[in-house]
Amino acid sequence: MPKQKTIGIRQPETQYVDRYAVRIVALSTSGDIAVIYAEQGNYYKLPGGGIEVDEDHHSAAQREVEEETGATVSLRGTGCIATTEEFRDDLHQISYCYIADVLDISGNPSLTEEERIDGLSHRWMPVNKALETMNLAEPTSELGRYIQTRDIYLLAEAKKALDNENGQKLALM
Repeated sequence: MPKQKTIGIRQPETQYVDRYAVRIVALSTSGDIAVIYAEQGNYYKLPGGGIEVDEDHHSAAQREVEEETGATVSLRGTGCIATTEEFRDDLHQISYCYIADVLDISGNPSLTEEERIDGLSHRWMPVNKALETMNLAEPTSELGRYIQTRDIYLLAEAKKALDNENGQKLALM
């Protein structure tokens, strides 16, 4: 069972809209991961987004990484490594985090109009640098603060899984 973090507080009088999403730690062959920067709001996040109707988690994860970075990925394993449950305004969102191997980075992002307005761009950096960068950001919006809390938690859990994976590989050598 993956670890879960709850962000925000369920308000009993609020009628929430449920949303399910994926977040991806997309690991390149050089060991860098994709990180998305939102200029509007001044925060960093993992690639990811909503799971569409009749779409499975793996397809959503592959689609989101390709849309936001242009990269194609292959998810590792079948299970997510961690989840978050958010209560923000009238939104109840559950995000599932996966680790993926980058197969090709030669594509171009295909951002939505809203993502272009938000000034989304992506960068590749080592996991530790990504965690440091996310932690040092000072989001200028409530949304940015929620995303910062969510994605720092998910990336930290992914780092633990990757460190454990690397430790097991070393033990087998």
